[in-house]
Amino acid sequence: MEPDLFTAAAEERQQKDPAGSPLAVRMRPRTLDEVVGQQHLLKPGSPLRRLVGEGSGGPAGPSSVILWGPPGTGKTTLAYVVSKATNKRFVELSAITAGVKEVRAVIDGARRATGGFGKETVLFLDEIHRFSKAQQDSLLPAVENRWVTLIAATTENPYFSIISPLLSRSLLLTLEPLTDDDVRGLLKRALSDERGLKDAVALPEDTEDHLLRIAGGDARRALTALEAAAGAALDKGEPEITLTTLEETVDRAAVKYDRDGDQHYDVASALIKSIRGSDVDAALHYLARMIEAGEDPRFIARRLMISASEDIGLADPNALPIAVAAAQAVAMIGFPEAALTLSHATIALALAPKSNAATTAIGAAMEDVRKGLAGPVPPHLRDGHYKGAAKLGHAQGYVYPHDLPEGIAEQQYAPDAIKDRAYYEPTRHGAEARYADAVEWTRKHLGRKRS
Repeated sequence: MEPDLFTAAAEERQQKDPAGSPLAVRMRPRTLDEVVGQQHLLKPGSPLRRLVGEGSGGPAGPSSVILWGPPGTGKTTLAYVVSKATNKRFVELSAITAGVKEVRAVIDGARRATGGFGKETVLFLDEIHRFSKAQQDSLLPAVENRWVTLIAATTENPYFSIISPLLSRSLLLTLEPLTDDDVRGLLKRALSDERGLKDAVALPEDTEDHLLRIAGGDARRALTALEAAAGAALDKGEPEITLTTLEETVDRAAVKYDRDGDQHYDVASALIKSIRGSDVDAALHYLARMIEAGEDPRFIARRLMISASEDIGLADPNALPIAVAAAQAVAMIGFPEAALTLSHATIALALAPKSNAATTAIGAAMEDVRKGLAGPVPPHLRDGHYKGAAKLGHAQGYVYPHDLPEGIAEQQYAPDAIKDRAYYEPTRHGAEARYADAVEWTRKHLGRKRS
């Protein structure tokens, strides 16, 4: 790592007085063997083992890696271990504060270090999902030419948040949520280790069980809660952390998407599927989990807008306006009040009559287009406003529907290849029943045949 003057001073103070650092920092593993969990990533010959110098280099040097997993599972810890164990030049950036300028500076420094001193560079980029496409593009030459070995960390699905060229040039390593046994082992180490609490206080089984529930598989949260509760117990002169002390110190459980392996997008999926299934209570449960876990309210609102068209459509024409209004309100007010607006919209969508006819209609139409069923626009529908259009026969013979008593003209609108296709098949659910009547009447008056 290449610290600046202030970072170096902070690290020096931490070394002189380690007790002044948070427990989660003091208990960071120093080697890969001390890492809790993630054993599927730490086998001999694994990319992480090779990054710290275990294994051969040469023409088959270690690849760039993307670490994907929920908070508290060890992404930063693994990068920290690499920084301490590797004999390579190590540089750390955060996508929250860094931009293309900083990335290019690191790359230029890496090329100079390689050319001048033969020293390889490892770049740790935290929260890479916060980088724009252009910012991620700036990494490609360095990764492709191995000017740097990239370790990128993200809590978001990389298939949505990271550009494909960067994914294809890196190994994607998925970190699993820590099990209760993993976190329990970490707590026991923190209680007894010289870097930790040095057996200053005990942790009874009932308190430990509640601490595990609070942690929700997040090692950092577990250690933070343990430190706070231990401090409160010692202030009281208690030899152990009682359940009462823990509850007084940490007054709410941490809701995790990932406790049983259900990732960020799985909870969002469960919300939408509960709305689709008209289970308002289940939908509110998943909404509450997302809110309590600190989800971006705009993300939830976007999912609700999609659901309004995908699963409700014209069965309740008010569903989409409600969802859009909720999204606009959420953008203006934010949490905590946004929870009320999201609840309002979720309940309305869950209890609305359902129809996926709009979804299947556009899907069928797009499938025909992909198959090549397009063809030229009928001449009478083409633009006739420019000079020479009449000579080409454009707009000739077009019947203006408003000139007819019933407001509909029996003429061909679709290209010949799909002139008898019927994409929209309305249900009789809710308000869509009147659209079913309307589509039946209009197709009849258009002289349409079904195919």
